[in-house]
Amino acid sequence: MIPFLFFGLLAFNSYSQTKPNIVIILADDLGYGDVQCYNLQRGKIPTPNIDRLAASGMRFTDGHSSSGICSPSRYTLLTGRYHWRSRLQKGIVDMWEKPLITPDRLTIASLAKQAGYRTAALGKWHLGWNWPIDPEDRSHFTDTGPFEGQSRNGTALKSVATEDDRAAWKRTFAKAITGGPIELGFDSYFGTDVPNWPPFCFIKNDRTVGVPGELLGRNQVDINQASFQGPALEGWDLEQILPTLAARATTFIAEQVKAKQPFMLYFSLTSPHTPLAVTDNWKNKSGLNNSYADFVMQTDAVVGEVLDELKANGVEDNTIVFFLSDNGCGPYIGVKELETLGHFASGPLRGYKGDVWEGGHRTPFIVRFPGVTKAGSVSDQLVLHADVMATLANIFDKKLPDNAGEDSFSLLPLLKGSKKAIRKNGVACRYDGLQAVRMGSWKLICTTDPELYNVAEDIGETRNVAAENQKLVIDMLSLRKKLISDGRSTPGAIQQNDVEVNLSPGP
Repeated sequence: MIPFLFFGLLAFNSYSQTKPNIVIILADDLGYGDVQCYNLQRGKIPTPNIDRLAASGMRFTDGHSSSGICSPSRYTLLTGRYHWRSRLQKGIVDMWEKPLITPDRLTIASLAKQAGYRTAALGKWHLGWNWPIDPEDRSHFTDTGPFEGQSRNGTALKSVATEDDRAAWKRTFAKAITGGPIELGFDSYFGTDVPNWPPFCFIKNDRTVGVPGELLGRNQVDINQASFQGPALEGWDLEQILPTLAARATTFIAEQVKAKQPFMLYFSLTSPHTPLAVTDNWKNKSGLNNSYADFVMQTDAVVGEVLDELKANGVEDNTIVFFLSDNGCGPYIGVKELETLGHFASGPLRGYKGDVWEGGHRTPFIVRFPGVTKAGSVSDQLVLHADVMATLANIFDKKLPDNAGEDSFSLLPLLKGSKKAIRKNGVACRYDGLQAVRMGSWKLICTTDPELYNVAEDIGETRNVAAENQKLVIDMLSLRKKLISDGRSTPGAIQQNDVEVNLSPGP
């Protein structure tokens, strides 16, 4: 059961005579420096649409995901709770793994639904499902890979589908796939779950669109493309994914406007994450002879399609738009080659996707709130993806219960122009669970020999000043312990973490 929400103190009509629509666009692996307005000196990839969104809203320069990798950041965005309070202490939700978000957990979708919104999720999910795979069929989902003769965990992989494989896939994909978005507050879902993993097909609500019966073609399993062959629809084309999702997004907007229905759209882009499936009309558009750069431009164009659709339907001025990225740019897409061309995907930051350094989790973070947020404004306050939950509750005139949004602070004061910090601390993690704690401008990396940086003065994290600030190190380790033991970082009743969280320095 979703917990009951009590009315808050702020009057909704102070912002608009009608409920504002909500659009949350989450890019995948888009680096802090991949967006021009964040990296004027060392950014070479044009991003005119994301830049115009920033020019009409507020650009946060110290905005963070909860992790340098995918699934944990998505959990935190959707729940307003640090992922490490869940079972996911390190890594990502694995292939064919069960749901990470429990059915009793309030999400931004169930919050919006209670406020009278039509809710939709489009694109990448990567938070697990109850895949209806019978135990005797499991090998037909785990023993396929990019090349025959390779192995995973000592098990030989095959690259040609057998009749037994097809029969197992048919049995499985004839069933509903539960535990996904539509059981967590979204009225509808359409996406590919993880575009570089099987099943290679679209999923609509809780069913695959068609029954995957072939292995993905070997020509689509290569560096920076799909990771495994796995069950796929015949003729599946990786390049169709992003354009299809963009068309779904614009159609959803138009339909809700026509129905006079306030809506919340969570558009979780599959790009510019691998597969770097650039469509022909965007190939070589960047002028950098680099598929990733072209894909960033295609991603920017999709953002532009959404913004244009809002304007065309007359709801641009009554729609709040959030633009975020789940983590930093993946270094494996050729960042060193891009740097030789003058493009630095992390801008001035150290590190990339997966890292506890700023380049792993400091991301583009833009909010446009017409009539509330000054166009072209910039905030240097510390904010987290987790803060979307409390912001929406504030806008919806709802008070979050104690067991929801435990790490979420409302952005609304900042969006209205306040210069006062909304949060005093924050936590971000490396791929293996190593935590970094922020306290004001101080950042402590909680290794056995802790590292301390003042990121306001040293954004590139070049000077470890732990030795000369031992008391501060001790204070920040104590803060970390309290954040873990309290089960929350916001005011309220102490909550329980789902699992025991390591209190010692390090992962």
